[in-house]
This record gives sequence, C-alpha cells and structure tokens, in this order.
Amino acid sequence: MAKNVLIFSTAYLPLIGGAELAVKEITDRLPEYRFFLITSRMNRQLPKSEKIGNVEVYRVGFGFSFDKYLLPIFGFLKAKSFLKANNFNLIWAIMASYGGIAAWLTKKFYQKVPFLLTLQEGDYSPDKKFGLAGLFLKKIVKSADYIQAISNYLKEEAIRAGARPEIIEIAPNGADLKKIQNSKFKIQNYKSRLKNELNIKEDEKIIITVSRLVEKNAVDATISALKILHQKYALNSIKFLIIGDGCLKQNLKKQAEDSGLKDSVIFLGAVPPEDVYQYLFISDVFVRPSRSEGLGSAFIEAMACGLPIIGTNVGGIPDFLKDRKTGLFCEIDNPENLAAKTKELLENKELREQIIQNGLKLVEEKYSWDKISTQMKNIFEKVESL
Repeated sequence: MAKNVLIFSTAYLPLIGGAELAVKEITDRLPEYRFFLITSRMNRQLPKSEKIGNVEVYRVGFGFSFDKYLLPIFGFLKAKSFLKANNFNLIWAIMASYGGIAAWLTKKFYQKVPFLLTLQEGDYSPDKKFGLAGLFLKKIVKSADYIQAISNYLKEEAIRAGARPEIIEIAPNGADLKKIQNSKFKIQNYKSRLKNELNIKEDEKIIITVSRLVEKNAVDATISALKILHQKYALNSIKFLIIGDGCLKQNLKKQAEDSGLKDSVIFLGAVPPEDVYQYLFISDVFVRPSRSEGLGSAFIEAMACGLPIIGTNVGGIPDFLKDRKTGLFCEIDNPENLAAKTKELLENKELREQIIQNGLKLVEEKYSWDKISTQMKNIFEKVESL
C-alpha cells in the first residue's frame, strides 16, 4: 500500500527553479509513495489541479503573482480537506517560505503528522529575511521534526535559527546522469548547426551561465569580466551564453550594449531543463560568480556535462568546488579576478582536463539523483517513525 506525503511548495512546475526540479527528480524515483502537492497558482493559465509525474498538484489562489502571499491560509485550508479524507505519513515543506508557513500552520493543528522541512534557499539567513516569510522563518525551522539541508551552509544557518543539530541531515541536489549521457550522444550530430544558429564561429570559445537574472547570481560581474577579456587580454573570440530569465534582464542587456558586447553576449531566456544540456555541451567554461548560494544545482549539472566551473567561496558552493581540483574560485564582485580565472581555464589545458575529470568523478560519487533519492527515502522513513 502506497504511503501518502503532503508537500507544500511556494511554486511548482512549470515554474522552474532548483527546488521545483529537485522535487520532480526525487518523487519520480519513489513510486512506493503517493505525493500530493499544494502550491500557489500565480498564473491563470495554470490548471487548479493536475498530475505531474508522480505528484498530484493542487494550486490555490486566483492566478496572480500575489497568490504566494495567500498560500499560508489557502494552503492550510486545502490541507485540512486532504487530512480529513486521507491518512498522511508526513508533511514535507520545500523551503522556509510561504509554502513553509502553510506547512507550519498545518503542523500546529495536526501535531501527530511528522513535519519534514527542506532548506533550498540561495539567500537564506534568519537575520536577513524580511516580510511575512521572514517573520515566520525561525518558527518554521524550530517546529520541524526533521530538516533536510542541501548544503553544509544551510545546515549551519538552520542551527543559527534555532534547529537542533541532531535533526538535520544533508542531502544535496543532483544531476540526472542517464539523461545527460543521452543528450551528449544526440548533440554530437548537430553541434556545428547549433553554433551556426547562435552565430558562433567554430574557433570561438564559449563561456556559459545558467542563472536566474537576479542580484545574487552576479551575471553583471561576468559581463564586466568579458569586457576585460576582450580589452586587456585581447581575447575577442569569446561568446557568453546566458540561460535564464529574471527581473534584471533589461539592465543586463543594456550593460552588454553599453560595454560594446552586444554581439558577444547572447541571452537565451528561459530554456526547458531537458534543452539546457545541449548548450552546456557546446560550451568551454561554466561561470557563476554568486554573491550568495544555497548550493548551486546549475554548477552540478555543468560538471556532469564535462565543463570546468568557476564560482565564489560562498554558501554551499565549497561543498563541491575545491579550488584547482574540481573548479576555480574567483573573488566576489571582482571582474578583473574572474577574467583572469576564465583566461586560465581557457589556456591551461592540463589544469582544465584535471578539473573536468575530478568534477565528473565527484558528481558520479555524490550528486546523482538516483543516489540522492535513495537517501531521501531513508529520510522519509526516519521522519515517519518519529
């Protein structure tokens, strides 16, 4: 008989982020569970309910962006109707956000149902969160029966917020190695065609980022570094691919144009997850000089695609980026330093190959979704027994 898990998530597919993709990857690999997910609707085009993979999704709200602020109340009311009709083995909150508040409220009224909290936040800090979610953040963390953090950084932040260390377990996000291998095989036949479509010459190098276009991901610093690569190092045959969308898109386009890089910076916008790999496979270096980071799933996928990575020594990044072994560290908000590190990876073939091989080995050993899903199943069983 299948076990029932009630999930609360502020957003869910087709709205895409690392947390949402993690839920999809994990739930698809656990057929012995039935997953019911409550989320905010946020778009009138989205159905109020549908099944996505192994998850029955229920969206609450009016179909506008402010639905997330209503999720604590509407989500709790929806959960009440579920809990009256079904026995649930556990409540699972994805992040200490608006969905987390709904889960906390549900736990207050249904204390016998164990509560698992997943921390995925890239800008998590009990001292920096503001608004409704910030007000409840410490309450959510303290009320959880068990916490899954995707990085050591988030584990330490949870402890600072008042969680007991013994109830926290690290289970990171990962990569689908089988899917990546299939994509690698397919793209071999049309690499040149894809480059032609992007107006990239065969001898040009490609740096790439997969990032929401928001302040924390520092795409602006990479554009500044590209200008330095062109002007200081005379490396003009470099293109910068940007996959992702966000509130800073127009600002970043203007920065590229004002810097004389309009033809060198290519904004691809939001790309379906299964199509991201083709762009990673034609690239030479993955760059994301983050100002904060919960873990950085995009780095893991880039490593799994055989790309050397450059990141900053912040948040959860040091869990997988060991300087000059699995990647290179660059300084925060220092385009000059980032340009120098990018140049080194493009020109030092021995270092580049060493980083690629070490990165592939690390992902296979620690960051495959198959292994992580097994770990999550074990966590579910621990929580059920509480």
